[in-house]
Order: sequence, then structure tokens, then C-alpha cells
Amino acid sequence: MNKVILAISIFFFGFIGFSQKKKDLIKEIDGLKLQLSGVNAELANIKNAKILDKKDSLQSFSYAYGIKIGQKVRSIGIDTISYDLFAKGLKDAINNSEKMEDSVVNKTVSSTVKLIKEQENKIRNQKGIIFLAENSKKSNIITTESGLQYEILTNGDGTIPIASDKVKVHYTGMLIDGKVFDSSLEDGEPAVFGVTQVIKGWQEALQIMPVGSKWRVFIPQDLAYGERNIANGLIPPYSALIFEMELLAIEDK
Repeated sequence: MNKVILAISIFFFGFIGFSQKKKDLIKEIDGLKLQLSGVNAELANIKNAKILDKKDSLQSFSYAYGIKIGQKVRSIGIDTISYDLFAKGLKDAINNSEKMEDSVVNKTVSSTVKLIKEQENKIRNQKGIIFLAENSKKSNIITTESGLQYEILTNGDGTIPIASDKVKVHYTGMLIDGKVFDSSLEDGEPAVFGVTQVIKGWQEALQIMPVGSKWRVFIPQDLAYGERNIANGLIPPYSALIFEMELLAIEDK
């Protein structure tokens, strides 16, 4: 009998303990649900913040200014970034609570940008070398001792300019990917200049090109603009160039 009473007592108090734990568990679950509800509300706010309301002046300015900064970042060759830390840096700077000294900021940014530019220049130079090497294999391409290449589109029979001459030329300039960066045809009138007033590749081509000729000229970077960045990046450093040149006349001196 005592054993039965003992067993009932153990079961009863065990049940009470289990019931209490169940209540605590339910309470904990309710608390978690409340926290989850708060997280969902916060996520909803974040999601809504990503939907641009152009009628809201602050949103419009924030987005527009973000674009300006993003374009600047892209222009220096950066195509990936830690957006969380970028946003934190931006926020800290606005709140005057930067975690880096200005000297460290400047050194970090300048060294990273320099490294990116150096890598881009090496790749661009290598692409030019490969392009010209492949181009030189074509039967219609003539390669000079300097590495200049040209293709005769129209063979003129006029006088060949000398270094002291001034010439009239129609031209279209392109990068090796075909992107046009300048054209006298688009300007509506030919260019007039001294033979020695242009890049080395042009100087060489003009002094072997008879008036009336139209050539496609392929210029290695060292006979073009080399390490210089021309026309706000339209001609990046170490770019091999292609020109379609038509020598119209030698101007009177």
C-alpha cells in the first residue's frame, strides 16, 4: 500500500513539475514569437526603405547621392565592395564618429586604388600585345620595324608628307574593342595639323602614306599615348589604338 502511495506521489509531483516546465516552455515560445514579430517588422521597414519614393525629398536625395558615390567608385575601377562596412563608414563619417584616422583612411584608399590601376594597366597592355600579335598574322596587314601595323584600304598616288609638312586628314579613332573615342567625320570637317604635332604612330604612318590614301592603322601603346590617361578616360593608359586615316592633302606652308 505504501509503495502504491509513493508511486502516486512521485507521479503527481512529477506531473506538477512537467506542467510547470510546459508553462515555462509556452511562455518562452510566446516570447520568441514576440521577438520574431519585432524582427519581421524591422525587416519590413528595411524592405520599404529599399523602395524609392521619388516624391520624398530625403529619399530622392539619398538615392541620388548614393548614385554619385557609386559612379565615382566605379570610375576608379572598383567593381565590388563590402556594402555593410561601406554604409557603416558613410554613417560614421556623417556622425563624426570615424573609427580610422584620416591618415590611415587616405593611405588605405590610395594604395588600394593604385594597386587596382596597376593591375588594369598590365591587363590592358597585355591585351594590346596579344591583339597586335594576332593581327600581324593577317595577309593584308603590313608591320613596320617599330611595330606599327597598317592595312591599305585605298592606295593613293599623291605626294608623301615629310616631317615639316602640315596635313589635312579625316580620321576615326577606336580602341581595340572597336569603341570609337574620336572622329573628324562626326565633327563634320577634317583635321589640320603638323606631321610632328601628333603621336609617334601617326607621325610614322603619315610619312609613308601618299596623299589620297586611306589606311587602317594599328598603333602599339608605346607609339600612342603610353601611360597617359587621355580625354577623361576615353583612352585609358597603355591602350593600343586603331585609326582609319584618310590623307586628303598637304597644306601650303
